[in-house]
Amino acid sequence: MGRKVTLATCSLNQWALDFEGNLERILRSIAIANTHGAKYRLGPELEICGYGCADHFYESDTLLHSFQVLRKLLESPITQDIICDVGMPIMHHNVRYNCRVLFLNRKILLIRPKMLMANHGNYREMRWFSPWNQLRKVEEYFLPRMIQEVTGQDTVPFGDCVLSTKDTCIGTEICAELWNPRSPHIEMGLDGVEIFTNSSASHHELRKADQRVNLVKSATTKSGGIYMYANQRGCDGDRVYYDGCAMVAINGDIVAQGAQFSLNDVEVITATVDLEDLRSYRGELCQPHMVRQHHLSAFVMHEVAKVMAYCFFLLLCFIISKVKKPGEQWDGLSYISSNNLPENVTKSSKSTVLFSSPPSYLPFVFLSLRLSDIQVLEDIRRVVGDDSYYPQNARELCGRIFTTCYMASKNSSEDTCNRAKDLASQIGSTHININIDMAVKGILGIFSAVTGRWPQFRANGGSHRENLALQNVQARVRMVLAYLFAQLTLWAWGKPGGLLVLGSANVDESLTGYFTKYDCSSADINPIGGISKTDLKSFLLYCVEQFQLTALRGILAAQPTAELEPLTDGQVSQTDEADMGMTYSELSVIGRLRKISKCGPFSMFCKLIHMWKDALSTTEVAQKVKHFFRMYSVNRHKMTTVTPSYHAESYSPDDNRFDLRPFLYNTRWTLQFRCIDDQVSQMAANTPKQ
Repeated sequence: MGRKVTLATCSLNQWALDFEGNLERILRSIAIANTHGAKYRLGPELEICGYGCADHFYESDTLLHSFQVLRKLLESPITQDIICDVGMPIMHHNVRYNCRVLFLNRKILLIRPKMLMANHGNYREMRWFSPWNQLRKVEEYFLPRMIQEVTGQDTVPFGDCVLSTKDTCIGTEICAELWNPRSPHIEMGLDGVEIFTNSSASHHELRKADQRVNLVKSATTKSGGIYMYANQRGCDGDRVYYDGCAMVAINGDIVAQGAQFSLNDVEVITATVDLEDLRSYRGELCQPHMVRQHHLSAFVMHEVAKVMAYCFFLLLCFIISKVKKPGEQWDGLSYISSNNLPENVTKSSKSTVLFSSPPSYLPFVFLSLRLSDIQVLEDIRRVVGDDSYYPQNARELCGRIFTTCYMASKNSSEDTCNRAKDLASQIGSTHININIDMAVKGILGIFSAVTGRWPQFRANGGSHRENLALQNVQARVRMVLAYLFAQLTLWAWGKPGGLLVLGSANVDESLTGYFTKYDCSSADINPIGGISKTDLKSFLLYCVEQFQLTALRGILAAQPTAELEPLTDGQVSQTDEADMGMTYSELSVIGRLRKISKCGPFSMFCKLIHMWKDALSTTEVAQKVKHFFRMYSVNRHKMTTVTPSYHAESYSPDDNRFDLRPFLYNTRWTLQFRCIDDQVSQMAANTPKQ
């Protein structure tokens, strides 16, 4: 006799926010499952958008594009006559859930939200999703119009439910639910569910794959049943690696298993099993314990000729080789910063601090120290190594513990050098002028000796690659020299101790990655790392007025520039805003929309066409939005090494703890940018011609 059923599970190399690439891999896995005669295909956790979207889950764009992909899946002829189980985020009653969507022949059968969240170690699911905590309860979910147009359904079941067919009953688990001591499969099995499915995003650790196998075997050893397990594969855009290992088990035995470290984008594992085997197993072992729970919500969703179990699916291997390199209250801020910097100094083993060029910020640290505070005085004495020391004034203290240096090259202007010197003189710091040309020439000489080539700046006929490399050499030489002087300057002067190196990258530069990795952005601490360029300029103006630091006026009036390209007639030709393709003011607006308003590319464009309508055309807004997201995604990897700074801005891109997002992106943003282009075309078509 027997009741045979063919099940399919898959391992996919998905990628966070790569909606079109993810769609293509999902469709390919379904097509392969079809060729093997499977009637139920299971995919990995959050496979439509990618598991590693992190803070992008806050964005309405992520939900919108996920439904756009779901619509394409529903419409595709490839998905007909097979139950498809896909993962995506869904907002229900203004609450965001990590969900499985089961559909067949253009009809959504049910939506099952995750109930037990992964929220420890490398996982932060509670940051973005809520658990569905209403056991055995189902509500009606109103589908978006774009889905209603395809399915003809207004609502579908949403909640803790199972799928019943003529032949069997299928229940869902999602990733961490298998590892939990109250795993749903226990109650489902005792209530008659025969096929369990688990869509997972479980990262690789040594010996962890063996744990998974044991958990899957154990789940069906105790009470019988068929268990399908799917997992992601590869790097989804962050620091963990998903190792696959999709598998199918029956009654405690693994009957099919996928590769652990395959480099294939799509791997589909199928198994044909007999339902009568699990029924016989249960009949002998579990019969006394199997009690029908009348409050279990089980839905007969569709009649299928064969039992359709569900397919496991391993997700997401994005290999590193895909990376494309390329108003605050100012008195309050001065108080916070003046306490923050000395605390970092006193808690470190260093005695004084060193700023690299130009030293245009934080003189207020020394001007606002409260020397009447006994603890402050004790800290200062410990830093300078003199128990009897008493600062005469802020300027004298600054000279004692504050060293500034200007690292000039042949591309540096005399004006910038003089501005640094004037400010150092005004605040009283010990100032050093360093020329880095000899070091740069030596490094290039090594390269030339090996390759026989000497790169040229673009102004001298060189390519873009040569031009960028020559800029980066200068920037990184400054970092090396900063640390050399920090370690040995006091030694050279016959003084004990060493110096802390202070960084100079601000929030806006970090947003676009407008700095060289491991250049002067690399430091021990960065006092202005959490402050925007706009706020920083306003604060420097405050310092001019409050502390009479007139040298700051010239710095404020100067165009921001890296001074890494050749001068033109002795004048700077390179400016930060020209390099970035937008002003710092525009960048500040974009940064706030990205983080605070939770905007992806499309929703940001929709907001900015109204905010900037008097200054920019619709096409110009589209170009700026797309340019920003390209820069952001290409350079996001730099934030993984950003120098620590205190948090001062609500749109900070700090990768270490505040702004949790991938660092590996598909920089083409294909679906997102096409939505923008479609909107531009639609608006142009609706604009009356003059």
